[in-house]
Amino acid sequence: MTDRLAGKVALITGGASGLGECSAILMAHEGARVVIADIQEDKGRALAARIGKAAHFVKLDVTSEDNWQAAIAEAVKTFGALHVLVNSAGIGLTKTVEDITLEEWRRVHAIDLDGVFLGCKHGVAEIKKHTKTLGGSIINISSISGIIAGANMAAYNSAKAGVRLLSKSVALHCAKSGYNIRSNSVHPTFIDTPILDRHRVRFGQEIMQQKLGKQVPIGRLGRPEEVGWALVFLASDESSFMTGSEVVIDGGISAM
Repeated sequence: MTDRLAGKVALITGGASGLGECSAILMAHEGARVVIADIQEDKGRALAARIGKAAHFVKLDVTSEDNWQAAIAEAVKTFGALHVLVNSAGIGLTKTVEDITLEEWRRVHAIDLDGVFLGCKHGVAEIKKHTKTLGGSIINISSISGIIAGANMAAYNSAKAGVRLLSKSVALHCAKSGYNIRSNSVHPTFIDTPILDRHRVRFGQEIMQQKLGKQVPIGRLGRPEEVGWALVFLASDESSFMTGSEVVIDGGISAM
């Protein structure tokens, strides 16, 4: 263990699996105390037990404002502060603007965008109380699909693009308010996590990796830790002059 995040408390949504799980493990390794927030209670509690005393699980439905307020209160009650918020919870849906129903559209936005809004709203209100000595950081997981559109990703494109600009608005608000809180968005491409399970079920692991990897100039899927270490950097004071930025981790897709 090193001390890049020593003294910091991080709340990570979607923390029981995928990028959230990876970031919880890496942040704890770097000295943070982590609150794993997820609707997957069994997985979340198991991960907290695996990490040890530096981790705590709280059940969180990111679409519920009451859940958000309770989760943040429990984080502070458990570890005494809150410095970092990682909004990693999300879902994907592959449908065109003609195929998608209004119910599906609203569900994607409720989780992928409204959930991030609620996290930022209540996260800023709490984090600003604890940043006299340690800087605060909000890290919103968007997607390369928040920058580059696809014909069959109408709702996902819309929600993730919203996360991108919301992150910038939060950054400017915190800077102008003197809160010592930074806000940045992260834009991964295909990362080998459970969000790709629908492709895994359809094609199998090996064929999925080949099909999706062909779309990436580097020629493969990303690994969770390749995003996770970027989140550690954004959570740390190493990135103290970085706010309102987009961290693109896409194997070269956006360079084409």
